Amino acid sequence: MNGIAGADDPCPNDHSHGGVGCAEVIRQVWLLLDGECNPDTREKLRQHLEACPGCFQHYGLEERLKALIATKCKGEKAPQGLRERLRLEIQRTTIIRGVQ
Repeated sequence: MNGIAGADDPCPNDHSHGGVGCAEVIRQVWLLLDGECNPDTREKLRQHLEACPGCFQHYGLEERLKALIATKCKGEKAPQGLRERLRLEIQRTTIIRGVQ
C-alpha cells in the first residue's frame, strides 16, 4: 500500500482535514495545481494536504509531473495549419452547441 487513499476511500479524519476527504482532494488536485479553484476550495484542499501525508505525497507527484511536462514542452508551438484547423473546429463546435 502506498498511503494514498483510493478514489472511493473516505479519509478517516475528514473533519481535521479541512472538511475535504481524500477522494475529493485526489479528484481536484489538477484544479489546484492549475490555479483553477475558487479561494474557499483552494484553502480547504491546502488544509487537507497539510494534515494528510498520503494526499500530500500524491500532490507532490502530480506537481513534479506538471513541472516536467512544462519543461519538456517549453517553447514548442503547434504548426500554424494545425492551430487554424483547431480554431475552426472549436468555432464550429461552439456554433453547433449554440444552435441545439
